Amino acid sequence: MTTTPAAKPLRVVIAEDSAILRDGLVALLARRGHDVAAVGDGDALVREVTLRAAQDGLPDVVVADIRMPPTFTDEGMRAATALRATYPGLPVLVFSQYVETRYASQLLAGGAGGVGYLLKDRVADVREFLDGLARVAAGQTVLDPEVVTQLMGSTAQGDPGLARLTPREREVLGLMAEGRSNGAIAERLFLSYGAVEKNVAAIFTKLGLEADAADHRRVLAVLRYLGA
Repeated sequence: MTTTPAAKPLRVVIAEDSAILRDGLVALLARRGHDVAAVGDGDALVREVTLRAAQDGLPDVVVADIRMPPTFTDEGMRAATALRATYPGLPVLVFSQYVETRYASQLLAGGAGGVGYLLKDRVADVREFLDGLARVAAGQTVLDPEVVTQLMGSTAQGDPGLARLTPREREVLGLMAEGRSNGAIAERLFLSYGAVEKNVAAIFTKLGLEADAADHRRVLAVLRYLGA
């Protein structure tokens, strides 16, 4: 079972060019006991994480806007992917005003967990944002529902395992891609907890994900679903 990780102080580095949003995120996290550093562009993000890695160890999670100075195109995403390449497994949560599928695919392409993509509107929901941040820091994959919808496309056509999934199993897998726990999926779909567990087990079987992969199977199933 995948649940929301227990709340614990996190070391967070935030990259956001909007001073109002940046200060708001810092205040939000600091009030909850997290150690927060904030910068205003992608280059500063890389420098900050590199410095921390050398002095105190990597942060528990990086939060980065996709579009930042100087061109406001993909500076944040390039910084995030560069950091993931240098420090494999570094948890990264990116957020954007819009769904930009090529950037989401780029972030997921490494085939590992500890990644998230949320729309900025989701940051306004404090509980949703904090939940997503904790999940990403714990190595899970958390995607905004709109990102999932636009990414999945026709993935099943080229994957026999995905093609074998029932409509209900695809629905369950889509919610898994959003980072939902089995309990949350049961509540959303008006199913019993046991019914969700059976659907998740069937998904793993049809995708050929061995039991000894433990919770990592959840990440692998999501990445297959999204074509990453």
